[in-house]
Amino acid sequence: MPTPNNVLLVEVGMGIDQHGQSATKAAVRACQNAIRGNALPGLKRLLPDGDLRHMRVHVTLGIPAGRDTLDEAAVRAVFPYGEVSVTSVPGGLAAHSHSVLADKGDSNDLIYAVVAAVEVGW
Repeated sequence: MPTPNNVLLVEVGMGIDQHGQSATKAAVRACQNAIRGNALPGLKRLLPDGDLRHMRVHVTLGIPAGRDTLDEAAVRAVFPYGEVSVTSVPGGLAAHSHSVLADKGDSNDLIYAVVAAVEVGW
C-alpha cells in the first residue's frame, strides 16, 4: 500500500506490553497512543473527491529486535479510515521486569516497548 505523498500530520506514540511478551500488543497500543487525541475535521476537504478512502496512513514501528512476529492486520485495524501501510524497524525496548507471572502469559520477565510514527495524508 502506498505511503502518503502529501503528508498532513505526523504523530508519535509509545505502547508497552508488560506481560506476555507481545510486540503486536505493544504496537497496537503505540498506534492508539499516537492517534488518541487527534481530530482532523478539515481532512475531507483536502482529500481528492472529499473521500476518506483516499486517505493514506503509514505507520513506522520501532520494535525490539528478534521479537515475535508482528500481526500487521491487528495494527491496521487501529485506524478507522484510509489505506494503511505498516513498516517495522529495529527499535523500541526490551527491559526486565524482574517478575514472571504465568497467569498473565509471561514466558520470561521481559517488558516490550514499541514506538510508532503515524503519517497521515493522501
